[in-house]
Amino acid sequence: MEDLSEKEQLDQMRFWWSKYGSYVLAGIVMGASLLFGINYYQNETLQSQLDASTSYEKLIKQVSDNKLEEAQLTTIEIETLHESTIYVAQAHLTMARFYMDQNRDEDAANSLRSIIKGNTNEQIKDIARIRLARIYLHQEKPEEVISLLSNHDRNSFSAVYDEALGDAYTMQGKISDAKNLYLKVLMNPLSQDTVDSDFVRWKELDLSYPDSRAEETNKTTTEIKDNDNNAEFEDSK
Repeated sequence: MEDLSEKEQLDQMRFWWSKYGSYVLAGIVMGASLLFGINYYQNETLQSQLDASTSYEKLIKQVSDNKLEEAQLTTIEIETLHESTIYVAQAHLTMARFYMDQNRDEDAANSLRSIIKGNTNEQIKDIARIRLARIYLHQEKPEEVISLLSNHDRNSFSAVYDEALGDAYTMQGKISDAKNLYLKVLMNPLSQDTVDSDFVRWKELDLSYPDSRAEETNKTTTEIKDNDNNAEFEDSK
């Protein structure tokens, strides 16, 4: 087949363009719009992160200056205007610590609960759970600790979880359960990086003494009763 003449090629191009040109233009427009949308989203996301970072720095300064009311307002600002950023969780962690310094442990607990219920990543939620567990221990609420920390994928926080659970069981008087958890912490290869192993070892060893002291007390009490009974018997002669 002979090659088409230049005129015939032009005619075919005109025909093809008249038939499909509108689709080509639509595709170009859609592609440009998509590219513009992606760039706009990235720019907006970056700006939002920068704004949130600025607000968080302001919060840190307010906490450092012990300005509670201003810090509370800034936290609300971050939560409202930058809800999709990690700074929301960071703000609540900061406020939880600030509240504890102010002896407002229930406000601190509420800040940590908001993180656990939120959409942040699991690692930050683990940090919030551990800090909330310590507040519960401070409030002498071991049942809350057990409910909070049980049945969770602990990942790298397993040793910290087990230590807190051991503290809760100790508070409940469940010595055997507590000792087992402390020993589990000490055998955990991750414990050196996440807990004070010497302190955990001390807590595990200390659990042995209440039982021995109780036995010694019972023994002494029995001896006293026996001596009293013998004395009464001698007096009755």
